[in-house]
Parts: sequence; structure tokens; C-alpha cells
Amino acid sequence: MNAAALLDRLEKVRQTGPGRWVACCPAHDDRSPSLSIRETEDGTILIHDFAGCDAQSILAALGLSLGDLFPDRLKHHAKSIRRRVPLCDLVALLDHESLIVALIGIDMLANKTIDADDWNRLVTAVRRIGEMRDHVHP
Repeated sequence: MNAAALLDRLEKVRQTGPGRWVACCPAHDDRSPSLSIRETEDGTILIHDFAGCDAQSILAALGLSLGDLFPDRLKHHAKSIRRRVPLCDLVALLDHESLIVALIGIDMLANKTIDADDWNRLVTAVRRIGEMRDHVHP
């Protein structure tokens, strides 16, 4: 996907410079543009919402995934790099993310209040575990 295709899906788009735009964030009720979009020289699209929405939420609201922000030639290169991650490193990451899920789960079972930061961290941990699963079983 290129920046033009992404911009077509957004509202109140305004160019702020070469390869740079702002638009309303589709992940929240945005009345004035808080989403920054930048297309790099290699065709990668960078997004940042100054209101705090994460990239996953923004892309989900648009029906896109993180992979859509990278040109096809970089997607192929990234896949070959990911295959070189040692299994022991993946296991260590899985252990860490599983611990995060377990600790938040224990708090939930104890009826403790889970704040927004904890919920966001839980979502991140679950996403990372899924990415590791996909890495081992493409």
C-alpha cells in the first residue's frame, strides 16, 4: 500500500509537508486531526496518533494490518530476517509475555481493578504471543 491509498481511507486529510499529512484518527471520535502520517523514501508509511491510539487500533479501524504499511519488497525482506531469530530467544520472549498475561490474570481473578495501562499491556502481550506463534508456524 502507498500513502495515497491510506489517505483515501481517512477524513480531513491535510498535507503538512513533502510526504507528510495529518488526518482525523479513525480509532476514536476525532473532531480535529490528531493522526500524523509520513511516507518514507523507501515507501514505508509511519503513523502516530497524538491522542494516544496505537497503530494496531488505527489500522484495525481501517481494515488494515501493520504489514500494509510496508512496501512488498520490504515485506519479503522482513520475512527472511525473522526466520533467523534463534528459537531460544523466542522462548525467552514467550516466557516474558506469558508472565505478563499470568500476572494480569491473577489480578483479574482477585477482582482487582485493571487500569488502562494494564489492559494495553495485556493486549500487547497477547499480540506478541500470536506473532511468535506465527513466526514458528508460518
